[in-house]
Amino acid sequence: MDAAPFPEPSVVSRQRECPRRGGWPPWPAQRSRCRVTSPTPADRTTRSCPTDRNTVKPLTDNEIRAALVNCSRREAKQASLPRDLDALSWEELDYLGWVDRSNPQRAYAVVPVDDEPVAFALRASERTRKASAMCAWCEDVFATADVRLWVARRAGAAGREGNSLGTLVHADFSCSQHVRRLPNAMEGGLDPASLVERRIDELRSRSMAFARRVRNGA
Repeated sequence: MDAAPFPEPSVVSRQRECPRRGGWPPWPAQRSRCRVTSPTPADRTTRSCPTDRNTVKPLTDNEIRAALVNCSRREAKQASLPRDLDALSWEELDYLGWVDRSNPQRAYAVVPVDDEPVAFALRASERTRKASAMCAWCEDVFATADVRLWVARRAGAAGREGNSLGTLVHADFSCSQHVRRLPNAMEGGLDPASLVERRIDELRSRSMAFARRVRNGA
């Protein structure tokens, strides 16, 4: 039986869990280099920030569909997935998010939670949004022009009863890029690499908290 349509959320949730200082737990560690980009869109030069990070494990179409917690089997089967998963830079993704090609009001995200990928469907809220807003997941103070209110139906009985959860996230789910941008002098001080790592930890903590609430229906 198909799940009921998404309702409007009663509140916009902004998770503020403390970042895990021991590293990113869910999936096997992958050695990578943190690519740090400049904060100015007109000057997107890149620099390398040496660090060992655990990032999103590469997933197949079937694995993503099986991980969708707030979709019926038919909805999961019909979900529009990224065209070429093999071409994604998985080592630079803290979560995977994309907009449905056939319906820009619908999107999906996959977040590692408790050693497992948790995927969920989202829809763009019909509420009028402000001209600018800060993303609740990456909290980038510069990239505020294209942030949307996304709504996820809770999994299980809570979702069937019409309960949902809303959060402000970049329209293109580009948080992983924003947390890796080069900090300015006021932000990064003498240790910009540490700030980038802290941003990454906090992004993972916030996105994981949201995914857990969707999955648990609470």
